[in-house]
Amino acid sequence: MKGLKVLPLVISSVALGLMPAVHAKQDNTLSNNQVFAKWTGPYEGVPAFDKVKLEELKPALEQGMANNLAEINAIANNPEPPTFANTLEAYEAAGKDLDRVYAYWGIWSANMSSPEFREIRSEMSPKLSAFYSKITQNKKLFARIKAVYEGKEMKTLRPDQQRLLEKTYLGFKRSGAELNGKEAKRYAEINQRLSQLQNQFSNNVLADEEGYVTFFSKTQSAGLPESYLGAAAAAAKSKGKEGQYAVSNTRSSMSPFLTYADDRELRKQVWTNYYSRGDNGGEHDNNAIIAEILQLRHERVGLLGYKNYASWQLESRMAAKPENAMKLMESVWPAAIARVDQEIADMLEIAKADGVEKIEPWDYRYYAEKVRKAKYDLNSDEVKQYLQLGKLREAMFYVAERLFNYKFTPVAEGSVPVFHPDVKVWEVTDKTTGNHIGLWYLDPFARKGKRSGAWATSYRSHTTFEGKTNVLSSNNSNFVKGEPGKAVLISWDDAETYFHEFGHALHFLSSNVAYPSQNRGVRDYTEFQSQLLEHWLSTDEVIDNYLRHHKTGKPMPAELIAKIKKAASFNEGFATTEYLASALIDMKLHSTDPSNIDPDKFERETLAAMNMPSAIVMRHRTPHFSHIFSSEGYAASYYGYLWAEVLTADAAEAFANAPGGFYDKGMAKKLVDHLFSVRDAVPPAEAYVKFRGREANFEALMRLRGFPIPKK
Repeated sequence: MKGLKVLPLVISSVALGLMPAVHAKQDNTLSNNQVFAKWTGPYEGVPAFDKVKLEELKPALEQGMANNLAEINAIANNPEPPTFANTLEAYEAAGKDLDRVYAYWGIWSANMSSPEFREIRSEMSPKLSAFYSKITQNKKLFARIKAVYEGKEMKTLRPDQQRLLEKTYLGFKRSGAELNGKEAKRYAEINQRLSQLQNQFSNNVLADEEGYVTFFSKTQSAGLPESYLGAAAAAAKSKGKEGQYAVSNTRSSMSPFLTYADDRELRKQVWTNYYSRGDNGGEHDNNAIIAEILQLRHERVGLLGYKNYASWQLESRMAAKPENAMKLMESVWPAAIARVDQEIADMLEIAKADGVEKIEPWDYRYYAEKVRKAKYDLNSDEVKQYLQLGKLREAMFYVAERLFNYKFTPVAEGSVPVFHPDVKVWEVTDKTTGNHIGLWYLDPFARKGKRSGAWATSYRSHTTFEGKTNVLSSNNSNFVKGEPGKAVLISWDDAETYFHEFGHALHFLSSNVAYPSQNRGVRDYTEFQSQLLEHWLSTDEVIDNYLRHHKTGKPMPAELIAKIKKAASFNEGFATTEYLASALIDMKLHSTDPSNIDPDKFERETLAAMNMPSAIVMRHRTPHFSHIFSSEGYAASYYGYLWAEVLTADAAEAFANAPGGFYDKGMAKKLVDHLFSVRDAVPPAEAYVKFRGREANFEALMRLRGFPIPKK
């Protein structure tokens, strides 16, 4: 799906915008605790993934919180008049101990979850919430921040320091710093309960992903490519079903099955398993949890004077107001569903020969693939033969070298600890100077206990205000691991996702900001840089040099390349509609009064009112919409992928029209200087204008999707 890749977040103290910890005296009981210990070894110290034990996590968190509060109190009770240095920079300087603990927390949460970890997370989540409430409701700390914000020093600060001060001040206000008495107490109680509910939501989705596996036999395998069957056989064997095939309840396994499998009833079963996650009744059903989450979020922002959660959330986004986000989505929606009607009409011309009179959701991918073959003579499986995971990684390195002047060198096995044998590590250096920039970890394959989807994270960010630090970045995917010795082949859409997530890693690695907090992004802007990188997959340089047949080694034929480019906007109705349906439901859920809400009914009735095509389902149905219910990062903000795509389409046109095309040196420099290196030290709208010379053009998005441009 072009430009609308999903990034599941590992929520940490950094993501919450509250990351202080202290370097106070360590509890003697933690002297051998590797989770809490400072990182040692090469590359400025690296996580001790080979030494940490899960039983060390809870005491490390407890010690980190205790130390953290001690340092916060030291800042708040400083007898010296508040200044930027003794308040804001002191606040920024804190956080190293707890950040280290959170690096491991994130791995156990997203990459190596287990019943034992989930038990710890269930216990600690509300405690962590209470801990952060103690920081945001520290009246003395906020008073000092406010004094600096309103004082004369503000005007003397550098622009990035002014932005840091303003965002910190507003962040505290938006987190209840000005509440008192019963309201402050209730605010903290709501946060604790939300942490419990969001944790349970996530556990329920993972339980349904692990609990529903579709096994099938050779006689049911018609239509499925050998590359898929090989991986499915390996998956079944790992689950004790040797001789059969397994479809895991994840998108990377489900989507190709629905694309190729001839067995319609089996397609329906696989589709039902996937889209019913969190909605199966019983102990893992999420509907009651969703209702309570929505009610608590609404009540909490009401304490701050906001009319609904969406208004509170978007105040700190580029969109500024829910109305602005809705206007964008509603501008695209009619064109998207109109395209779906065209796509279904094309499908029915083929499907009726099979006796299918109506395209059901489990038919869409299957018949879309047949239309692709008939209309464009383009076979997705033929394309897949040229998309080797290893070669695509090399292609990403090539793009990083041409645009960012980065060199990726594999580190010697065993020299940097990893948390699973599948994880590999590369050192990133400046190609010209040889200067070390950081490390890049890659965890590409699906396994039990690993969150579905693809995402990027970082274990350490670049900063300079206390001395320059290197970057430890990570990409994580859920590709189905193939048979030993055979190339892992992926779809074109998955290849775009691969490039997308690598774009996030390049954003981490390119950072040139002074303060830790400025490595966080604005939610409806942070997807822009990664969406933009997807466009380099289809450049001639990448296609000609890295898309090689996995058996013959021959480059992709010119006629196949021409077919891919001709079909660039094929099935865009499906891709845009399934995404936008999720984004619109998200915004509507968080803009309404959720009293007595029935999530299933709300979803069903709202989609009907929107004229949602019956042949398509939301990309993320409400009961498993982890982006918005397992944390708050994307709540009332899932529209951000589309908002960022407006920038992406416009920026891609700038490259396409440059003298050197997508590898134009001047454009590449502006890309790094204005869009990647500044992170959140510069307001996003200002940064984009510096890159482009003007604001983004919405029409570029419609051209990219092949949609008609709405009349003004």
